[in-house]
Amino acid sequence: MLQPRRIYDLGLTHKAIAVYCYLCNRADRNGECYPSVRLIAKDLNIARSTVFLAFNELEQNGLLQRLPRYHPSGARRSTLYRLKGEITKPGGDADV
Repeated sequence: MLQPRRIYDLGLTHKAIAVYCYLCNRADRNGECYPSVRLIAKDLNIARSTVFLAFNELEQNGLLQRLPRYHPSGARRSTLYRLKGEITKPGGDADV
């Protein structure tokens, strides 16, 4: 999934942009994926706490929704990440 250049105009930190792009690259057609925080941190070579800070920043900007997932036995699974919002240029056209 390619991201519009406008993401750089939102004032996000570079690590939040990196996490967002990482999630976009792993997302399905519905904009959903569920990599673990450990995997995201390892693949991007950043601390897990930095991943959580990026998640908070993305949620505050309306770009991400986190949903808990559970195994049928009740055990916790990795979180479902749903990418939200469409970043478009002022004319409404997607700038890819």
